[in-house]
Formats: sequence, structure tokens, C-alpha cells
Amino acid sequence: MNRKTILIVDDELDILKLLTMRLEASGYHVIAVDSGEKALTQVTLKKPSVVITDLKMDGMDGIALFNAIHKINSSIPVLLLTAHGTIPHAIEATKQGVFSYLTKPFDSKQLLEQIEKAIAVTGDSSSTAVSEAEQKNNGWRKNIVCRSAVMEELLDQALLVSKGDASVFISGESGTGKELLAKAIHLASYRSKEAFVAVNCAAIPEHLLESELFGHTKGAFTGAVGSYEGLFQAANKGTVFLDEIGDMPLALQVKLLRVLQERQVRPVGSTKIIDVDLRIISATHNDIEKEMSLGNFREDLFYRLNVVNLELPRLTERRQDIPLMANHFLKELNVSSGRKVRAFAPDAMELLMTASWPGNIRQLKNVVEQSFALCTTPIIPAKQVLKALRGKSGKIVPLTEAKRRFEHDYLMKLLQLTSGNVSQAARLANRNRTEFYKLLHRHHLEPGEFKVAR
Repeated sequence: MNRKTILIVDDELDILKLLTMRLEASGYHVIAVDSGEKALTQVTLKKPSVVITDLKMDGMDGIALFNAIHKINSSIPVLLLTAHGTIPHAIEATKQGVFSYLTKPFDSKQLLEQIEKAIAVTGDSSSTAVSEAEQKNNGWRKNIVCRSAVMEELLDQALLVSKGDASVFISGESGTGKELLAKAIHLASYRSKEAFVAVNCAAIPEHLLESELFGHTKGAFTGAVGSYEGLFQAANKGTVFLDEIGDMPLALQVKLLRVLQERQVRPVGSTKIIDVDLRIISATHNDIEKEMSLGNFREDLFYRLNVVNLELPRLTERRQDIPLMANHFLKELNVSSGRKVRAFAPDAMELLMTASWPGNIRQLKNVVEQSFALCTTPIIPAKQVLKALRGKSGKIVPLTEAKRRFEHDYLMKLLQLTSGNVSQAARLANRNRTEFYKLLHRHHLEPGEFKVAR
């Protein structure tokens, strides 16, 4: 039986015993340690499927442990256990990449559900396929690939918003998936069987945008050889998504305000007012408050658009979604091309997990496509991903941190090579036993742990 390994970290021994019993009873192999320093050794030696750690501990706390684990292997999901007083810290941690958190006293069923979800994120799951009922219920969000807590919370909000007709304003950097979220809200709403029309206000020349949105009559301007109803009328009963609304000219902002207030449009060159029934979702990557202060965007329009605000996180704030999305894009490419590139090599996935991603999901998809196009093997190697990333694999760490990491990894390799024989390891390092023991103590390494390592 291939049991998954769960690493538990807590400086309260009673909690360790309780968690160990509950998880072992559920079929997991459990490693329990009472400090973050000991946990780091186990992460390297045993490569657990999931790490569960207390948030508040003496020495290295849960967030510091998560950051250290992330540097060793950023694909390992970390769950935080937190008291009610530290919930805000746990919520903030999920924005930095922690998979999820549970409050003490925790519910065993909820804990097991979170572990199963975490294992599924890494593709290390033997669980059954999603049921047909669940697929049907989640059909509205089928194009949004995620498992991270920060995205699940956002989608919960989006589902609530979809039940009404309030205008939604989506903020977020370019490439974070604003149109996908807008489409998901439309699909979850009662308007789902009607049209969803997306308009990029920055991509259409200013002199054509009014006609594109509101329509025009024949002869309204040079080149208007026939009448055109416009996108607002075309989307009647449905949803209009106005992307990059911050780039809309001021003159058009006045007309858009009329659409929101009175649900009416007047085509260019016409005196006829036409009623429309539609929902407007808008988005921008601009600092809209700055644009208002500069007089480039009307405050009254903004407050009409911003009834509900949803903010999409950067890709670096939801790193645990990266393997899921990369494999999703890879599967799509295999289907469209007829090729069979099975997966990313572990070190290639590590590069994807640690990259800076200034272009967010759009850049990730581009990197996957480039790597796929130039790959000649069933597994995409790290060098292919690095080439697609143009060599930008992550952040430069401070020299002291780089030296600490090197020294820790060097000692780990010596102990693994010698199966924990300190005398032999000290000779290989050209250090006396006393000095070598001090180094091991500094990095919280126990030689005995390596005697059983394979």
C-alpha cells in the first residue's frame, strides 16, 4: 500500500499525539516533530506529501517554517494550525502561498478534507474522480484552474455576487484572468443562457468605441454605410464585460453612466432611446483612484461600477496553483496538437514554481507553450523551461542566506553519504569532530536521523 506521508510540526506534545493517532487511523504515514528546525531535516529526508504546522511555536514559527520549506521544495503544501487570536496572520499567510489554515480546536473531518485537497494539488492523489453532480455544480467555474485558499475564497464571493444584478468591478494586474472571472460570474447567474460580450476599451480606437458600444444609424458618420445596433443591444438580457475601463474617454463615460442609471442607450446619429436589460462587469489594471484624482475618470461612474469589488491576486500570491495550471495547459496542447508530452520534470516544475511571473497567468501559459513547442522528449526538461523564462528563474537571495543554505545542504549531503557517521563526515569536510558537531547543532541536524535514511 502506497501510504502518503504527512509531516506534523507542533511544540505541544499532546497535539502531536492526537494528530498522529487521527491521521494514522485514516491510513496516512505520519512523522511528528516538535520544532521547525527538525521539520526542515524531515522535509529533505522524507519528502512529505503535506506539512501541517502550528502557527505559534518557540524558535521557528509556522510562517518562518513555510518560507524555509518553500525554498527547499515549493510544491509541498503547508497547512497552518492557528488559535482564534492569530487568524489574521493565517489569512495573510494564505496570500503568500500557504495552502490553507485550520483553527484550534480543529474538526477531524475538515482536517482530512484539507489534506486530500492539498495532495490533489500536487497531483499526488489516489482519490476517485470528481462526481458528475460536482462537475455540474461547478460548471460555471470550469475554466478557472485553482485549488489555493485565496482563489477559493474569491470564487465563493463571485458565486454570491452572481445571484444578483449588482455591477461588479474586478481589479488586478494584467494577465491575472479578469475576463475568465467575469465569464464565470455570468455563467453562474440567471443570465447564463444569454450573451456574454467582452470589450477591451483600450484596444478599440477612441473614435470607434462609441459606435461599437452604442451602435449607429446609416450615414451617422463617414463610412457608416448601414445601421449597427452596437454591443449593448447585442448583449440585451445578458452581460457586458468592459475590460480596461480606465482607458475609456471622458465623453463616453458620461454615456455609460446613463446606461447604468437608466438602462437606456442612444445610437450615434439617432434620436431614438432604446431600453436595454444587461449586467455590466468592468475591470482595469490601472490605479483607478489615481486616475480619478487626475480628472481622467469620473467618480460618479466609478461608484456605479464599483458596487462589488473583486480583486484577483497575482500569480506569485497563489503559487500552489502553478502545477495545476501548467499541467492543464500541457493537456490542452497535447489535445490540440496530437502529441504526447506527459509532464514537466521535477526540476522544471520547480523553476515554474519559483519564477517571478510579472506577466502572471498569461506569461505562464506562454512559457508552457514555448516549452511544449520546442520539446523533443516525453518529459519537458528544466533547460527548456529556463530558456522560455529567458533565464529568469527567481529572486536573488542575500549573501548570508545563500551561505546558510549552502552550508545546510552541504552538511545534509555529507550525512546522507556517510549514513550519519559523524567521524567520517568530519574527515570528508576536513574539520575536527568538535567543530563538526557545532556545525550540525547550528543547523539543527541530528546524525541519528540519517542512519536509517535510504
